[in-house]
Amino acid sequence: MACQLVAQRDAGAAPPWDCIQRTEFWDIVHSCNTALPGWLVIVARRHIEALYELTTPEAVELGVLIRQVSVALRDVTGCLKTYMIQFAEAAEHPHVHFHIVPRMADQPEECRSTKVFAYLGVPEAERVSEARMNEIAARIRPLLQSPVEMR
Repeated sequence: MACQLVAQRDAGAAPPWDCIQRTEFWDIVHSCNTALPGWLVIVARRHIEALYELTTPEAVELGVLIRQVSVALRDVTGCLKTYMIQFAEAAEHPHVHFHIVPRMADQPEECRSTKVFAYLGVPEAERVSEARMNEIAARIRPLLQSPVEMR
């Protein structure tokens, strides 16, 4: 499924929330099945299933992006910190991708740390709306295009 989404982005057919930023090696998108605004995902543009398959340039760019996305989420959502999660184990998503999740000040204890997954895979009625995901994307995009050291 992730490879199909990358192809959709390559074709220019992705909505703003699904194409926040594209780099040489990575795509930054908003998770489409979450109840938590700002749950972003950094997705490898080529199909890889394990971290050891990353090239050195991919790994270097990833490190920079993790920081940039975390700073942008802090600026846009006011989160206290971000969580970074990577498994690539789901049958429909064996493609390496990193969840960068805002941890809000008022986040309930039962939704912190590994329990943050309570926000993921929720019924459609509980998900962040497409309009809200697009609004977050519009606010984050320019922050990712400016040097983090300046902020």
